[in-house]
Amino acid sequence: MSEQLYHEGSRSFQDRFDTRRLADRISERVTDRLDDEDREFIEQRDLFFLSTVDHRGFPTCSYKGGDPGFVRVLDPQSIAFPNYDGNGMYLSLGNAVAHEKVGLLFVDFEDPSRLRIHGIATVDFDDPLRSEFPEAQCVVRVAIREVFPNCPRYIHRYRLVERSRFVPKAGTSAPTPDWKKSDWAADVLPKRDQPD
Repeated sequence: MSEQLYHEGSRSFQDRFDTRRLADRISERVTDRLDDEDREFIEQRDLFFLSTVDHRGFPTCSYKGGDPGFVRVLDPQSIAFPNYDGNGMYLSLGNAVAHEKVGLLFVDFEDPSRLRIHGIATVDFDDPLRSEFPEAQCVVRVAIREVFPNCPRYIHRYRLVERSRFVPKAGTSAPTPDWKKSDWAADVLPKRDQPD
């Protein structure tokens, strides 16, 4: 795995800081499937970071949040999550459709630990799971290619104060955020967000 995972740039830093042996040992722990511990970790998270690459080659990283369990582990080699209404730019979804390769970073800030995943994304507006996620616009499925162990040493400890009131819930509509009511945005909002 190390020859696939590392390139000349990575190797130059590993050699400079004498970590090549350590990096090779860690690469032996990279796998293409989730175990039961990974499943539990992912399904307990209420946020993750999604990385994609745009048409210019620039990486994009976006925050994805919801209630715990909004990311589903479907089997050891696939996960799914909903896309909720956002700022309307659709950078991450557009990139995922155009380039398919994605990275996900799951972090537990209360009991510092993290997990990274590389995979191939598909976006489906008619996915059967969509009905299980209130207000989901579509469902993103990720076919897992690599699962990484990740050092938690520099994770700052945070406590959850309150989950966002904008996370969609069954039986109620999420409120419209104040920024969409601003003068600069109000006249270009989609019809669903325009005041009655």
